Amino acid sequence: MPQFEITISKAFAAAHAIYLYDGELEPLHGHNWPVEVTVAAEKLDKIGVVMDFHVLEKLVDDLIGQLHNRNVNDVPPFAGEADKPAINTTAERIAEWIGQEVAKGLPEHTRLVSVRLGEAPGCTATFRP
Repeated sequence: MPQFEITISKAFAAAHAIYLYDGELEPLHGHNWPVEVTVAAEKLDKIGVVMDFHVLEKLVDDLIGQLHNRNVNDVPPFAGEADKPAINTTAERIAEWIGQEVAKGLPEHTRLVSVRLGEAPGCTATFRP
């Protein structure tokens, strides 16, 4: 069965500090985080697309806008709440969060394929649901 995919690329700047293996919090530091989100469909919609690129861009922009120029450790769900511990702000967890949130807004006939998130040149985490 054929599969069609579209990918959008975005970027944001944000700081984070992850909890290391020994439980210590590393020093706060920043990155420019490139993001690629890929969505697929087995059939194209009535106008012949997987989905509107602009709709996918808006979904991603709304999410990364919550992180842009911020400390990710301070942004829910990473900050945690009184009854829920914080989520470690690794590239893998940030990619997972972006993917899970984007998937909620996708058209019914589409599915999230992957989210690739760069942390540093040559270092990329990929989330595939």
